[in-house]
Amino acid sequence: VLAGAGIAAGLVLGLAAGRVLSGLVFGVGTSDPLTLLGASGVLAVVALLASLVPAWRAARVDPGRVLREG
Repeated sequence: VLAGAGIAAGLVLGLAAGRVLSGLVFGVGTSDPLTLLGASGVLAVVALLASLVPAWRAARVDPGRVLREG
């Protein structure tokens, strides 16, 4: 949820900043949907992998052992 909110905010701010930075971008439109969706997709995959690995490791731990040690 947090990553989704960040990606959504980034899209909105990216569109707004595109107008300001239009003179610095060459070969790509400032509101190119393919570029924005591609970058958002990459960020979503990275966020998924970053949360999947720790969750998978935590799921393999025996809860009884953790409670006894904690």
